[in-house]
Amino acid sequence: MAGKKIKLDEDIYRRALKFSAAQGYSSLEEFICHIIEKELQLQGGADAINEIERKMKGLGYFS
Repeated sequence: MAGKKIKLDEDIYRRALKFSAAQGYSSLEEFICHIIEKELQLQGGADAINEIERKMKGLGYFS
């Protein structure tokens, strides 16, 4: 899947990896995409996407 890379805290990465496997996701990437998509649906579309990307950049998740 093409896209931007994100940085995760090592502890969060390990916990997310363990949880995603336990829940039957085929990969950590699939799990992360799923939870982001769910949150975007709750927040309401393109404006929310831009706002979330801006916030994540501010937090240092996008390089």
